Amino acid sequence: MTVQNSSDPLHGITLKTILSELVSQFGWEEMAKTIDIRCFTHEPSISSSLKFLRRTPWARDKVEEMYLRWKM
Repeated sequence: MTVQNSSDPLHGITLKTILSELVSQFGWEEMAKTIDIRCFTHEPSISSSLKFLRRTPWARDKVEEMYLRWKM
């Protein structure tokens, strides 16, 4: 049995978990101030944001960066 060590700090953390924790910590309004994307500013929801972030790599990168800054 081999154990793999990932250098990726987000390894094993789903986008849904990242988004849910950020919304819980900061709220939609603060997230929209930090990352100005429509899915955070107009009728935000976890499901619509996940759909957008999964299709938009640059936006997902910004959300992951915000999460890492908060957690580190």
